This record gives sequence, structure tokens and C-alpha cells, in this order.
Amino acid sequence: MSQEPHQPPAPPAPAAQAGPPVDGPSKQRAAQQPPAPSPSLGLAPMAPVPHLHFKSILLMLITIALSIGALGYLLYARGAFENKQTLVLTADDSEGVSLGMDLTFSGFPIGRVRRIELADDGSVRIHIEVPEKNAHRLRESSIFTMVRNILGATSLKAYTSDWDDPPLPDRAVRPVLYGDASAEIPQLMASVRNLVNNLTGLTASDSDLAQSMARINELGSNLSQAASQGGALKILLGEGQELQQLQKALVQVNTLLQSLNRTVNHADSQVFGQRGLLRDAQSATQQLTQLLQASRQSLKQIDAILGDAKTITGHVSSNTQDLQTLRASIESNLRQIDALMGQLQNTWPFAKEHQMTLP
Repeated sequence: MSQEPHQPPAPPAPAAQAGPPVDGPSKQRAAQQPPAPSPSLGLAPMAPVPHLHFKSILLMLITIALSIGALGYLLYARGAFENKQTLVLTADDSEGVSLGMDLTFSGFPIGRVRRIELADDGSVRIHIEVPEKNAHRLRESSIFTMVRNILGATSLKAYTSDWDDPPLPDRAVRPVLYGDASAEIPQLMASVRNLVNNLTGLTASDSDLAQSMARINELGSNLSQAASQGGALKILLGEGQELQQLQKALVQVNTLLQSLNRTVNHADSQVFGQRGLLRDAQSATQQLTQLLQASRQSLKQIDAILGDAKTITGHVSSNTQDLQTLRASIESNLRQIDALMGQLQNTWPFAKEHQMTLP
């Protein structure tokens, strides 16, 4: 017994809505239109938006206006509407220069490369646009340089030293000074090559330095041999006649010093010995001193006698005068003896003990 497949019940028909009356042609057009497809997600159909066409056109116009405004602001921010001054730099080579490169002043960009062209004379003309707000930094005496670094891009720089000069006019043409750091590399390599060649020549076996070192080595060996055999004189004078003459002179000097030492010892014994001249002079001086003392005592006695003679015989004036003359002569002799003794004492300082030191 066969079973029929189960079918879901049909959805109920929507209720008829009351509306305005529809005329005959409208009914025919509605009957000719296909029925609206049912949504696949099971949602109710959206109601139509009024004035949709007008609103879409308005949104499009607003979008276009915003895009144009953003583009205009971007151009304004990039300085597209600023008044600019043109500067032309001439160079022999444009290597490293590109469109859009900045012209810097004290590290700040004041202009930008807009065009690069080749002149008829073979030089390169670099056109730079400088805004008027930065043009006052450029004077007629300003200097422009193009520096090619070893590492990094090429840079254009401007320098102004005299701010009293008039401003740089529009479309002025100025040369560019080069500062290529890589140009010194060949010179540096040539210097290094020369240095290596010099070092190779110095360290070669037949170089002057090697010969000098060999001579120094030979001198060191001679010194070591001379220290054990002939001393430093053999190194200075060699083994010729000069060395023999110098050795003989040293022997004679040694002999002379020995003779002088014996002579000094003999003189010391003759002068300062027990029977030397010094002791004889001391004994003679002592005898003279005793003689003087005796003479002084005699004079004292004579003075006493004269005093007595004056008291006893006051009338014998002539004899007294003679005695006074005799006394004066004796005193003069005593003074001379005293001076001689002082001279002897200065010549022979007996109170000191003398010692002769030999070299």
C-alpha cells in the first residue's frame, strides 16, 4: 500500500487592503506585471524609499565636493598656490641630482628641483623653484654647493654670509661648487699604495734598514767580545797604534802618580816628622819667646834704675837723655823682634794640625 509524500500547508493569502479604486488600464498593467519574488531570507519586502533618485544624486555631489576640497587643501599644503621664484644652477655634471630634490639652507629645505636640462654648451642647468617666503634668504653673494657623499644621496646646499647684499633676483643663474668626497678615494688609495711600497722596501733583505740592523748586531757582538778582552778602548780605537800609544800613556801617568805620591810622603816626613823642619821652627820660636821675656825683664830693671837715678841725681839730665835714647832704641828692636815673631806665626801656624790629602 503506497503512501503519498507529506506536503507542507500553503501559507495563508494576505488579506486584501483597502485602497483607492483602480481603473481598468491600471488593472490590466498590474495583471501583466510578474508577481514580486519572495525574499530568500524569509524577510518581509522593504517599502519603497521616496525621492531615492534625488538623494543619490545629492550624495554623489557631496562626495565629489569633499574630494575636490581635499585635493585643493593638499595642493595648498604642498605650496601649489604660492608665488615662487625660479633659480637656475649651472653644473658640469648632473649625477646624483633628481627631480624633487630639496635645496637646503642651514639644514632646512627652501626650494625644490623642478627641471633638469642640458644646455647647448654641454653644461647642465638645474631649475629650482623657491617660494617667496624663503627667497629673502638668498642674496647675490650666496654660494651654492653640490656635495656628493660616499654614503648617502647627493645634496644641494646654499650659504649666505653677507646679509646686507641685495636679494637674489628671479631667474638668476649661479654656478655650483662641487664637494665630491668620493673623488678623494683614488688619491687615498694611491697614498696607501705608496706607503705599502715604502714598507716593503724598508723590510727587504737588501734595504738600508736591514744593513743598519746587521751593523748594530755586529757592534753588539764586538762589544761583548771587547768586554771580555780589551775593554771599551779597543772598540773606540781599534787594534792599531793609537790603542798602543794610549795604553803606554796610561802606564806613564800611573808611574808619575806613584812618583808624586812618594815625593809627597817624603815631604811630609821632612816637614811634619819628628826631626822635621816644623819642630825646629817651633823650638826656635820658643827660644825667641824666652829671649823676649828676658829682655822685657831687663827693661823693667832699667826703668827702675832710671827712676832711682832721677830721684837721686836730678841734675844729671844729659845722662838721662842718653839713657832714654838707649831705651827707645831697645824698644824699637823689641818691636821689630815682635813683628818678626808675628810673621813667623802667620807663616807657620803652629796652633793648627795640618794634613795633606793625596789624590
